[in-house]
Amino acid sequence: MAAPAGIPARAAKDVEKYLLDDEDAVVATRRHWAVLVVPTAKFLPVFLAGGWLLVLDPDNRVTSTVGLLVVVAALLTYGLRVGEWWMRHFIVSRRRVLLTSGLFVRTVTLLPLRRITDLTWKETFFGQLLGYGTFRFESAGQQQGLSEITFLPHAGALYRQVSGLLFTSDWGASSGDDEGNQEAPPPAGPIATGGRRDTEPIPGLPPRQE
Repeated sequence: MAAPAGIPARAAKDVEKYLLDDEDAVVATRRHWAVLVVPTAKFLPVFLAGGWLLVLDPDNRVTSTVGLLVVVAALLTYGLRVGEWWMRHFIVSRRRVLLTSGLFVRTVTLLPLRRITDLTWKETFFGQLLGYGTFRFESAGQQQGLSEITFLPHAGALYRQVSGLLFTSDWGASSGDDEGNQEAPPPAGPIATGGRRDTEPIPGLPPRQE
């Protein structure tokens, strides 16, 4: 397998680990850093409040202990959010879409490209400013783990890449089976109606000698 040039080192490891030997990654990226804006906004006030309690009265064991616990809890929670962002990757090959996630327990969710019946790309106002968007996949009306992926970076280029993979033929999907393998070509030779193979005409017999 091969990974696109310039992708994060951690994403390259996921490509090497989860794609087949003859499967190349077209897209491999983690989500946009904007996904951390809300966790950061929640982390900072709690962290500052814990730090204030910690230094408010160093001789007071109660406030110092509470402040220390708040600071540690805030750091651990925020660290888990950052670690999850760092380890989650959106990977697209010519056969399937994958989402790898999990900091301690790795989870891989995949969807064959041939199962995708509709693709919706959404960019909010801030998404257009910062360059991120949301992919929404529909697969034959069935619910699946890759129904929506938010905060995907490089909005325009990513949309064109994925659309090019989905609509590589006039029928709107790549040829092959559910895993993207090419279907076997039809047997050579003329085929008669009803699935029977026509035989070649019998050559004429030489004239009978009198």
